[in-house]
Amino acid sequence: MIALSLAEIAAVVGGQTHDIPDPSVRVTGPVVRDSREVVPGSLFAAFVGERVDGHDFAPQVVEAGAVAVLASRPVGVPAIVVEDVQNALGALARHVVARLGATLVALTGSAGKTSTKDLIAQVLSTKAPTVFTPGSFNNEIGLPLTALTATEETRFLVLEMGARGIGHIRYLTGLTPPRIGVVLNVGSAHIGEFGGREQIAQAKGEIIEGLPEDGAAILNADDPLVRAMAPRTKAKVVLFGESAEADVRAENVRLTDTGQPSFRLHTPSGAADVTMRLYGEHHVSNALAAAAVAHELGMSAEEIATALSGAGSLSRWRMEVTERPDGVTIVNDAYNANPESMRAALRALVAMGKGRRTWAVLGKMAELGDEALAEHDAVGRLAVRLNVSKLVAVGGIEASWLQLGAYNEGSWGEESVHVSDAQAAIDLLRSELRPGDVVLVKASRSVGLEGVAAALLETGAEGEVAAR
Repeated sequence: MIALSLAEIAAVVGGQTHDIPDPSVRVTGPVVRDSREVVPGSLFAAFVGERVDGHDFAPQVVEAGAVAVLASRPVGVPAIVVEDVQNALGALARHVVARLGATLVALTGSAGKTSTKDLIAQVLSTKAPTVFTPGSFNNEIGLPLTALTATEETRFLVLEMGARGIGHIRYLTGLTPPRIGVVLNVGSAHIGEFGGREQIAQAKGEIIEGLPEDGAAILNADDPLVRAMAPRTKAKVVLFGESAEADVRAENVRLTDTGQPSFRLHTPSGAADVTMRLYGEHHVSNALAAAAVAHELGMSAEEIATALSGAGSLSRWRMEVTERPDGVTIVNDAYNANPESMRAALRALVAMGKGRRTWAVLGKMAELGDEALAEHDAVGRLAVRLNVSKLVAVGGIEASWLQLGAYNEGSWGEESVHVSDAQAAIDLLRSELRPGDVVLVKASRSVGLEGVAAALLETGAEGEVAAR
C-alpha cells in the first residue's frame, strides 16, 4: 500500500485511535485479514467470522510486526476502531485508488473471469507495473484488499468483480471506479440465485454504467446479452469476438495437436499471429478481451500477440495440465464449474485427446436452481456427442443426472458410470487408467474434485519411483 500514517487512515475511515502512542507512525506494508500474512509494517483487518474472530489475534499480529489493527472494538494493542470493518476497508481502498495515478481495469462475466484477468495482467505487465486480483479475490472484501496492494509505482490495476445479486457490482465499482470495464459473457452461473439470464445481464452490466466519457466499455460481440449493454454507458464501446463486426477479433482459429488455440489477431491498428500456452478454444474469447484492453491502453498488435503467446495460467486448478511419467495426462479444472465452462472443458479434453482415451470426471454444478436437472443432463449428453471415451460422474443426485444424460444420449452402458464420492473415483481410475489416457477433472468448488487430480498425480509419481 502507499504509505499512510495511522492518523490519516483513522480520518479516512472515520475511526478512533486506541492504544496508539504515536499516530504519525505509518503503515508501509500490505493490509491483510489473515494473521499468517502479516509482515512488518502491515495493517491487520480484524473480521468476525463464523468460527474465528480476527480480534483474538490482535496481540499476535502486532508482535509479528503489524503497525495496528483495524477493528470494531478496542483490542489492547494499537488499533483504529470503526463501526464496520468491511465498510472501513472499502473507504480506505477508495481513498488509495483516488490518490494513485494508475489506470483501473475491471472485468466481470459468468465464466472465464479469472483466466481473463490473468491474461490482461500478464499482457499489461509487459508495458508497466501492474497489480491484479489474486485468484478469485473478487468480492466486497477481496477487491479492496487487492486495490490496497497498489503502490506509487503501479500503473495498471486489474480487478475482477463477482456478483451474486443486483447491485453488487455497482457497490464494487463505487469502491474502485474503473476507467475500462469488461463484460465477458452472460451464462448460467448463479442462475438459481439471480432468477434468469436477463437478471444476470442486468447485474453484470453495472460494471460499465459508471465509466467516464474518456473510458472504454469492452463488450463481447458474440454474446447478444452483452452486446445489448452498449447503451448503458457513456464511454467508448469496443467490441471483441469472432464476429466480423468486432473491433478486436480473431480469424483462422484452430487448435494445435496439443489442444492450444492459435489464431490471427486483428486490432484497429494492425494484425499479428497468436499461439497460446493455455488449453482450450474458449481461451480465444478471453484473449480477445485482454487484447481489446491492451489496445485501448496503447499496445500494438505485435506487442499484444507476443504477450498473449507467452502468457500462462496464474491461478490454481484452472485447466492445469500435467503429464505423469507413465504418459497419463491430468487436466485439473476443478476450481469451479457451470454449464458454459463444462462445455468448454469437454471440447478442450477431446482436442487434447485425439487418438487417445479420454476420461471426463465430472461432478455437480452448483447454484443452477430449476435449471439444474436439464443442465446436468445436457452436459452428460454432450460428452457422448463429443465421443469422450468414458464419463465418471461423481457425487449425489446431480451426478446421477450427468450419467443418465450420457446413457440416454448414446446408450453408453459401461462407458458412463456414477460413483458415490471422490475416493470411489480415485479407486476406479487407479485400476483402469492406461498410459496415454487424458483425464479431465471438473466440478463446482464445493465438490472438492481437485483431490482426485492430486491423488492421480501422486499415483503417477509413485509409478515413477517404482519404475526406477
